Order: sequence, then structure tokens, then C-alpha cells
Amino acid sequence: MFKVGIIGPESTGKSTLARYLSKRYKGTYVPEYARTYVEQKGNTDITWEELCRIARHQIEEMESLSQRPVSLVFFDTELIVTKVWFEYAFGQVPEWLEAAIQKYPMDTYLLTSPDISWHQDGARYNGSDAIRQELFARYEKEIQELDIPYYIIVHH
Repeated sequence: MFKVGIIGPESTGKSTLARYLSKRYKGTYVPEYARTYVEQKGNTDITWEELCRIARHQIEEMESLSQRPVSLVFFDTELIVTKVWFEYAFGQVPEWLEAAIQKYPMDTYLLTSPDISWHQDGARYNGSDAIRQELFARYEKEIQELDIPYYIIVHH
């Protein structure tokens, strides 16, 4: 199974890109669970325990996919995004999440640039350009530390 993680700051086209690529290349699309969780909850105030629940759900999805005969998977965000949110919101990351990132690595990443306007939709947290740039830099640093190939997606 070849896994493509599509990550980046909010409102940078990750979901649109993941859906398009999975359709175009007949791959499996894994939607962003955090978005689903926040939309069902009705607000964006996430506790440590809730973020743990989100991360565990993502891990369960990866475990489930590894048991199925799929060849190409596009993840609309994945565990690096969750790790960075733990760091950003709580200043620490659970050890089990770090272990899961090592256990379920992506084969490549598409890192979406925050070079388009942010749009509020009820499930988004941060729209400031400074925060979006900071998150972009954190995501890129995490990918580089994992030594996994990645491509930056810019919008024209």
C-alpha cells in the first residue's frame, strides 16, 4: 500500500486535493476525522482527551487499512497534523502518538501552502496568516525529521 499524507494549515485545499487525487488515481480516500468530530460536536474547543480520541481514531483507520487489499491511499491530514496540534494547544505530545507516527509512516507527503485566503466554516480554528505560516513550518519540520519525501503544493 502506498500512502500519501496531505497536510497543511487550515483552508489550504487539503480536502479538495485528497478527494480529487483519490478519484483521479482510483485510490482510497480517508477523510479528515478531526473535521467530522468538530462538526458533530458543534464547536472548536477541543480538550486533551478529545484530541486523544481523534488521534486514536486515526490510528485505528491506519490499522484497518493495513488489513485491506488497497494499493493507494490519500489521507486528508494524518498523525503529524494531530501531533502538531497537541504541541500547539497543549505543549506536549502523548508518547503513544509519537510511536504511531513511526509505526504507520506515509510514503510521501503533499504539504499545502497557506498562500490562499482562509475561510471560516465553523470547523476551523486559526485564520491568521502568522499562525498559518507557523503551522506550515512545523509540518514541514516534522516531515523533514522523518526523512520522508514531500512536495509543497502552491496555488496559482
